[in-house]
Amino acid sequence: MKLHHYTTQLQWTGNRGEGTKNYTAYDRNHVISLQNKPAFNASSDPQFRGDGTKYNPEELLVASLSSCHMLWFLHICANAGVIVTGYEDHATGKMQEDADGGGRFIEVLLQPVVWIKGKCEPEKVKLLHAEAHKKCFIANSCNFPVKHQPVCHLIA
Repeated sequence: MKLHHYTTQLQWTGNRGEGTKNYTAYDRNHVISLQNKPAFNASSDPQFRGDGTKYNPEELLVASLSSCHMLWFLHICANAGVIVTGYEDHATGKMQEDADGGGRFIEVLLQPVVWIKGKCEPEKVKLLHAEAHKKCFIANSCNFPVKHQPVCHLIA
């Protein structure tokens, strides 16, 4: 069994001069860095006093699920001799907030649109997506349903 390690760095940039004196005294902005990669600006969701022009953790979770599924799907298609020429996903996530302010994701829906060259049965494409779902590291780590509704376009 292989064990993989991932490291990120986070620096809070939201101190307006008084730190966390009270809930409204600070910004939720921060910078996420990964070794040898460009840093990116993040914040909380605007509904939680965040900056809507920056990435938030909830969006990044949905994006991670979408990305992992796509990478596995492309891998499985390559191994099966299925030629994918385009792939888009319009993923959505649902998070339920509790009365005490906590919460959890209750579902993520991946909606991949795939362009495949040559002949390929739409049912086979659904099976390839199901296999990608079974392999996705991120989906396997979630305690909520990750569903997918693929659409396939065949091109000559």
